[in-house]
Amino acid sequence: MTSEKGRTAVFLDRDGTINVEKEYLHRAEEFEFVPGASEAIRLLKEAGFLVVVVTNQSGVARGYYDEAAVHRLHRFVDQELATVGASVDAYYLCPHHPHHGIGPYRTECACRKPLPGMLLSAAADLGIDLSRSWIVGDKAADVEAGLAAGCRTILVRTGYGAAEEHLVPPDVTVCDDIFAAARAIITHLRS
Repeated sequence: MTSEKGRTAVFLDRDGTINVEKEYLHRAEEFEFVPGASEAIRLLKEAGFLVVVVTNQSGVARGYYDEAAVHRLHRFVDQELATVGASVDAYYLCPHHPHHGIGPYRTECACRKPLPGMLLSAAADLGIDLSRSWIVGDKAADVEAGLAAGCRTILVRTGYGAAEEHLVPPDVTVCDDIFAAARAIITHLRS
């Protein structure tokens, strides 16, 4: 959706939100959608939202895999989503870690969630109105990044979400999974 203020987006964390949490996931053969994730993304697109994935990838910083591996995985995700008529508009990744990085990846940055750098970059690049946009994630860091960027926030109980639910402010919406989150966003849009 576009208005005078800009486009609306739903920012999605990747690991634990879109796909089943597997530490340092970077191979297509290990990728597994959270049940209902493909359909959730399709519903959000049909409702007029940009869908933007924002993902911390400290495995790059640690030297476990390179940025090219992350991009290959995202191309695979795009192919899988296309089979159900869904798509992601853009992917933003943070390859840094302030303590466990190697070489130039060991740095304090503005893009690693809970900081809002990836959301701010996407907003500038894609003309997104953050005040009318959402972030959905399974960690308190996702919620914090969204709040810092001025977005509405949803924590999902998949991935680390059930264990981190007590860490988010009481006014943050909590849903069982990404499909329930998509339905909540669309219901809010129509109200």
